[in-house]
Amino acid sequence: MSSGARALGLTIGSLRAGVHDAITDVDGVLVGHTTLVEGDGALVVGKGPVRTGVSVVLPHSLIWRRPVFAGIHRLNGNGELTGTHWIEESGLLSTAIGLTNTHSVGVVRDALVREHFRVRGADTPFWSMPVVGETWDGVLNDLNGHHVTADHVAAALRDASGGPVAQGAVGGGTGMICHDFKGGIGSASRIVADADGGYTVGVLVQANHGRRERLTIEGVRVGEAIPFADVPPPRTPRAEGTGDGPSISAGAGSIIVILATDAPLLPHQCKRLAQRAALGIGRTGGVGEHYSGDLFLAFATGNRTLEPDVMGATPPHERALRMLDNQYITALFDAAVEATEAAIVNALVSAETTTGRDGITAHALPTDRLIELLGSP
Repeated sequence: MSSGARALGLTIGSLRAGVHDAITDVDGVLVGHTTLVEGDGALVVGKGPVRTGVSVVLPHSLIWRRPVFAGIHRLNGNGELTGTHWIEESGLLSTAIGLTNTHSVGVVRDALVREHFRVRGADTPFWSMPVVGETWDGVLNDLNGHHVTADHVAAALRDASGGPVAQGAVGGGTGMICHDFKGGIGSASRIVADADGGYTVGVLVQANHGRRERLTIEGVRVGEAIPFADVPPPRTPRAEGTGDGPSISAGAGSIIVILATDAPLLPHQCKRLAQRAALGIGRTGGVGEHYSGDLFLAFATGNRTLEPDVMGATPPHERALRMLDNQYITALFDAAVEATEAAIVNALVSAETTTGRDGITAHALPTDRLIELLGSP
């Protein structure tokens, strides 16, 4: 099934995409969303309008019992990605990953702890440090109304599946803005050559970053070619001098990038893979502005013999592991860069024009103009 840029007949990069061109092309990875859209008109804190949600990524269905190796990277730190100190220390990811808005991180994190407890049970003592990332949707959403609940997280977990990934204004991406167009959730995958192992790298982004004039797709300065006079940016009352709504700086926002691979990477190699997401962001014109939180996590499912940390347990002293020889890792870097770039583009072309609080509208990237600029497919 085609989606995003591929559905328009556009090709991003030169590497082969997986069947779904999504993070779920990495075998076992699951994605789920809960999307919250309620109300219109003037902002009333606590009542709406609501344009937000939550998304979850599970490295595999048994992640609560079988951890995976993982690594993280920070391009710019004006954001939050919980649980990452333990990933840095242990190299292990032991829970689902949640994505939501800035002021709902705690709710999502606590809900994932409860799910971990539900799955593991009370017989064996353990701790849970879920990974939850955020981007700020306060231009379109009643951010301080705290509309995301534990039930919404549970619904996203129930929704989690393989196959095609819903993209654009869905889940945690419902209220997000990217390069002054409507943004949100995007996903893509790339497969390395058989000579390099034939591994898959999948990416999922929550894209809420970037300036219009810097947006670049396949080397074309798309943002410059579609100026504000043609497609207005989302403007807040304060920015227009007509009220007291939130005023934001150009390029403010954030992007969370989750990378997955079926290659047998060790934690330090996962960290190296995560770093390459920054290059994919750069290809599309992102620079990691001061008010942008650009945080990345990569996990690898290639080792299936890992055990969770359980206090009082007596695991074997040694465990057999597989590791990709570093001679072949550059191919994975290529795939990570290209898949990140494609995921951002897929978020943009999948998102629909959205009007949120106070009548503020984030317009979709006009795909007809994009096709014209990049050349007919």
